[in-house]
Amino acid sequence: MRLLVLSFYYQPDLSAGSFRATALVRALRARAAPGTHIEVLTTLPNRYHTFEQPAEELESQPGLEIRRIPLPRHRSDILGQSRAFARFARRAWSHVADREYDVVYATSSRLMTATLGAAIARRKHALLYLDIRDIFVDTIGEMLPRSVSIPVKAIFSRVEAWTVRRASRINLVSPGFEEYFRTRYGASSFAWFTNGIDDEFLPVQPEAAHVPHEGRATIVYAGNIGEGQGLHQILPALAHALRDRARFVVIGDGGRRRQLEEALALAGLNNVELRAPIPRPQLIEVYRDADVLLIHLGRHAAFEKVLPSKLFEYAALGKPVLAGVAGYAARFVREEISNAAVFTPCDARAAVAALGTLRLEDRPRPEFVAKYARSRIALAMADDVLALGRA
Repeated sequence: MRLLVLSFYYQPDLSAGSFRATALVRALRARAAPGTHIEVLTTLPNRYHTFEQPAEELESQPGLEIRRIPLPRHRSDILGQSRAFARFARRAWSHVADREYDVVYATSSRLMTATLGAAIARRKHALLYLDIRDIFVDTIGEMLPRSVSIPVKAIFSRVEAWTVRRASRINLVSPGFEEYFRTRYGASSFAWFTNGIDDEFLPVQPEAAHVPHEGRATIVYAGNIGEGQGLHQILPALAHALRDRARFVVIGDGGRRRQLEEALALAGLNNVELRAPIPRPQLIEVYRDADVLLIHLGRHAAFEKVLPSKLFEYAALGKPVLAGVAGYAARFVREEISNAAVFTPCDARAAVAALGTLRLEDRPRPEFVAKYARSRIALAMADDVLALGRA
């Protein structure tokens, strides 16, 4: 079998898509029959312009080839991301010209990697397996001004329909996506492999209950700082309300970081520390020193369907979780994660009240860790991908 894996991000880059794709490729190698050749087309690390990590453009191992395409530097805005993807798509299209594949697997949050995968699969008469991590049409329709979003959404709805109808199998990372896709695409062949807990987090989960130090609580947020996360809409008011009770450590970068910095400076707050993205081993140490882990999504209807990957690593660490999420993610937190509190996104007063319900102590969550270990999920998903090629 000849299998092409398309992922815009891949380790050592920092992103949910990177960790997910890397874990799947490991699982595919473990499950594939002798003679299977796996080719990964991805990019050199580019998720954050403030994070540089060396990586080889070409890695070759028996049965595996990883090709990383260099991209122009960008600041995660729409224009920069569009230019970066255009470069990736051109280089990928040229690269596959004289190659043949039986199955094309594409993992995508912003739709276009999925569409590129669909185009390559059509060109090569290959089967297509899509891994959908977000509903781009929903999201873009809410992020742009109405005068722009209506025509843009109409265009991308057609692109989405063409892409999805090309697929032989579709995995939806969040069960919250089901109604959207069932309504539009009927009885397509769906799978439900969520995100999970990466191996790095398993050795650091607490073995027994532990009460952190007394005094001001340290609340940590790590991840993207963009429009979707809405930190600029919640953190200044929340940090002000908790100025005598908590300090915040925010690790990450993104299109709204500058706006967040300006809002914090305008409010004259000294209990928020902004740090650049860091490698995972260092991040885990920051997590271990935290009293509470914060996750937040903006107040958009599209985000009521998602299931953030960050929830899995947060929960694995046994820390109290403060979650500004709605819809399916809120239900997941309430049902699956102990010692976690949900509040309405962008509502600082509700966040303060939710924080007051948490026990500021570390407690193991062994059932959650066993259920959502990434390695287990990736192996099951690898079997599903490989079964498509054997069908």
